Amino acid sequence: MKILEKDELCWCGSGKKYEDCHMNFDLKINKQAKKLKALSPSRKMIKSPKDIEGIKAAAVVNNGLLDMVEGRIKAGISTDDINTWCEEFLKEHDAHSADLGYMGYPKSICTAVNDVICHGIPSDKVILKEGDIINVDVTTEYKGYYADASRMFMIGEVSENAKRLVEVTKECLEIGMAQIKPFYSQVRDIGIAIERYAKSKGYSVVMEYCGHGVGYKMHEDPYVLHYASYEPSVLLVPGMVITIEPMINEGSRYIRFKAGDDWTSYTKDGKLSAQWEHTIVITEDGYEVVSK
Repeated sequence: MKILEKDELCWCGSGKKYEDCHMNFDLKINKQAKKLKALSPSRKMIKSPKDIEGIKAAAVVNNGLLDMVEGRIKAGISTDDINTWCEEFLKEHDAHSADLGYMGYPKSICTAVNDVICHGIPSDKVILKEGDIINVDVTTEYKGYYADASRMFMIGEVSENAKRLVEVTKECLEIGMAQIKPFYSQVRDIGIAIERYAKSKGYSVVMEYCGHGVGYKMHEDPYVLHYASYEPSVLLVPGMVITIEPMINEGSRYIRFKAGDDWTSYTKDGKLSAQWEHTIVITEDGYEVVSK
């Protein structure tokens, strides 16, 4: 983190002198990054209080959308039905899907049923049935800010194997969040803890996808791995907003695609996969989950 002259205006846009605003904050970042052999976050990764309020407003809509889905999802409906509900909800709340049109993505949400890992395209041909597990992943843009979350839903009575996978995947997310210790931990600590826990329960972690910064856009730096990497990574500090979204497989971690669909990723061995995702604001004394 570059240290400015004391009398310069602070980089955060507060209008205050640097000495009276973020100078001590930046000095602490540099000190702790050096101590932990971590990377200093860029200033773009650190949101202002105004920005965080905007992200929280987007999160309110995102949470409401997932609550709506939770109240209506059941056997017999299609994943395209869910997409239609979400489009109607977003329109009613003057919000927009960040997924729709992103790199050509054709729908407003992603739906991952059973052996689908992520980025499943809603379809009127995919009908939910008793015993299915499904992840619904939504990113809402509201008044220029973004919030991102996904939930697992179990349709009727599911197998014990499916239920256990869904529960352990949520525990992986919670264990990842528990590693957030502002100024005293770095991004890699999240993935190290998640992979260790998943493997202890007999599961594997998908490595092709990761969490990320969010707020001004759907995907921002830093990228948040869900597996163990011991390379230096970004120091976690107050004002950062990230997602943690582990994808945990019942069998092998490896993925596959089907001809003609470059979006939907499946488990290579056809076994189940699950995912939970939260948007998290890092605070002075820990973190706040704002979208879940």
